[in-house]
Amino acid sequence: MDDADTVGGADGVTIEPLRDEHIEGFHKALDIVCRERRYMVFLRAPPLDEMRDFVRESVAAGNPHIVAVADGEVVGWCDIRRLERDVHAHRGLLGMGIIPGFRDRGLGRRLIDTAVEAANRSGIHRVELDVHAVNHRAIALYRKMGFQVEGVARDALKIDGCYLDSVRMALIFT
Repeated sequence: MDDADTVGGADGVTIEPLRDEHIEGFHKALDIVCRERRYMVFLRAPPLDEMRDFVRESVAAGNPHIVAVADGEVVGWCDIRRLERDVHAHRGLLGMGIIPGFRDRGLGRRLIDTAVEAANRSGIHRVELDVHAVNHRAIALYRKMGFQVEGVARDALKIDGCYLDSVRMALIFT
């Protein structure tokens, strides 16, 4: 997907590469999902200035950052960040989220499809992710997209005094 490309859906939500004008909306969407305290390893979004720098550096490095936009607002995202060390540079780490009210509409599939395609074109061989074991909806989506479970880290997370397992999943391009 080129910077000018967008993919529209029948639902009026477009899937497009993240651009500077999306950063504040991306920050807001990330914060909404983080504050649900159910899906992310962050409990709130990092400060906007830090996020702006991170996103600009990542996009400049060629990492896929895809957003779902409805009525000019970012309602979801999927990014794949290539790992930095030479021995890991064939790997990318997937992160994604969709704000409430836009879930269960096929946006996750559209976001992942677009980001994974871009990662494959960029030479990433393996896309991996960690997902809270209690997030059955996300695990089912990742499985449908071809990700395989590679293991479970027991008590890997602690949110509000409760320990949660984390599931490691990966998709390898053949």
